[in-house]
Amino acid sequence: PVICSEVEINQLINSMYGMQSDLGNIMGTMEIESRDEDDEPDNKDEIQIASLQDMAGEALVIRLTNSIFAQAIRDNASDIHISPQQNTVQLRYRIDGKLIEMPSPPKSIFLSIIARVKIIANMDITVSRVPQDGRFTLKIEKKEINVRVSSIPTIYGENIVMRLLDMGAGFYTLDRLGMSDEDRAKIELIANKPYGMILSTGPTGSGKSTSLYAILSSINKPDINIITLEDPVEYRINDIRQVQLNRKAGMTFAGGLRSILRQDPDVIMVGEIRDAETAAVAVQAAQTGHRVLSTVHTNDAAGVITRFIDMGIEPFLVSSVLIVSFAQRLVRTICPYCKERYNPPASALAAFGITPEQAANANFQRGRGCNNCRNTGYKGRTGIFEVLVNDEMIQDMIIKQRPSQEISRAAVAAGKLKTLRDDSARKVMQGITTLEEAASAVMS
Repeated sequence: PVICSEVEINQLINSMYGMQSDLGNIMGTMEIESRDEDDEPDNKDEIQIASLQDMAGEALVIRLTNSIFAQAIRDNASDIHISPQQNTVQLRYRIDGKLIEMPSPPKSIFLSIIARVKIIANMDITVSRVPQDGRFTLKIEKKEINVRVSSIPTIYGENIVMRLLDMGAGFYTLDRLGMSDEDRAKIELIANKPYGMILSTGPTGSGKSTSLYAILSSINKPDINIITLEDPVEYRINDIRQVQLNRKAGMTFAGGLRSILRQDPDVIMVGEIRDAETAAVAVQAAQTGHRVLSTVHTNDAAGVITRFIDMGIEPFLVSSVLIVSFAQRLVRTICPYCKERYNPPASALAAFGITPEQAANANFQRGRGCNNCRNTGYKGRTGIFEVLVNDEMIQDMIIKQRPSQEISRAAVAAGKLKTLRDDSARKVMQGITTLEEAASAVMS
C-alpha cells in the first residue's frame, strides 16, 4: 500500500495553492492501496461502493478537492482537467483559453479525488468504463459556481473535465466585448430593429454566446418578450424566459423554436443553427416579425450567407431576413502588471498590413511574465470582430449567389467591413494584445 500522511497532504495543498491548512481535529493518515495494471481485477466496476465512499469522505481528500476548486476560481479558470497518466496525475486549469499545468496530486489518491467529484455530481461511482455527465453547485468565496462534470474512460483511468460557470458574474455589456466604436454602434442600431436575423459566427469557445447575451442585455426591457432556447442554459438572466433543450423528451432546436413562436415572442435567441430544419424555422420566425439571434460555425462574417444557402435556404430569403452577421475570435490581453514597450520585427508587422507609418505611431506592448499572470505575459481576454451589415450592395450579391470571399472583398473595398485581421492589428497597435496572440487567432 501507499501511505499519504496528513503532513504530506497538508504540504501538497500549501505548495499547490498557498493556503493555510488548519485541519483542526483531523488526525491520522490515509491509506490507499495502489495496484499494478496486471493486478487489477478484470471488471473495475466491481469496486466496492462503500470503499469508494469511505475514500471520498476522508477529510484530507475533501480538503484537497476543495483546494483544487478554490484555486481554479481564484485564477478565473473556465475548466479543470484531471487526467491520469501511467505513473502520475496531470492537473490543468484552462485560463484565458489556454491549458495551464498545475502541481499534481499524487497518483495514490487519484481514485479518492475522482470518487469525491462523482459523488457530489450525482454520478455512479461504481462505473468507470462508460462516459458519464453530472453537475453540482459550488458555493465558495461568496460565489455560486455551477460545475458541469464530464468523465470518459482512458487506458490509465477516468479523465475528468469540469466546466466552471460563475452564476453571479455580471454579463458583458456591448462596450466590454472589445468591439470598435464603429462596429458597436452598428450592432446597437440593428439590435433595435423590429425583425430580422442577427447571427454570430466563429469556432467553439470564441465568445459567440457572450456576445449574444450582451445584445440581449442591451434590449432587455419589460415591454419586450425575450425567449431563449439553449443547450444548455449556462447563465440565468432576469426577465428573460430561458428554455433548456431536451432531446430525450423530443425537444430539439427546431421543435422548441416552433413552440416558442406560440409564446408571443418579440425576440428569440437560438443557441445554435446547425441543420436545415432549424434554419428554415428561424428564417420563418424572422420573416414574420421577430428578431432572431443565433450562432453558426463559419470562418468569417460573409461565410454565414453561404452556410444558410448550403442548408437549403433560398438566396432571396437570406437576403431579406439577414440584417447583420459578425465573426469573432478571442485573444489574450497583455498583463497590466508586467507589460513593456517593444518594437516588433518589420516582417511580422507586414503580415498584418501594418505600414511603417502606422508602426511609428503605435504603442506595441508585450508582457515580461510575472506572478500575477503565472509568467505567461497575459491576463484576461478580449474579442476581435468583423461586422458585416446586409445593405443593398450585399443583398444584391446574395441574390446573385456570389461567393463569400467575393462578398468580403467587395465590402472591404467599399469601406463597409473591417476584417478580423484589421481589428486584431488595431488592438496590437493599441497595446492590448501581441502580434503572436493575434496571429494565433486569425491566421491559424
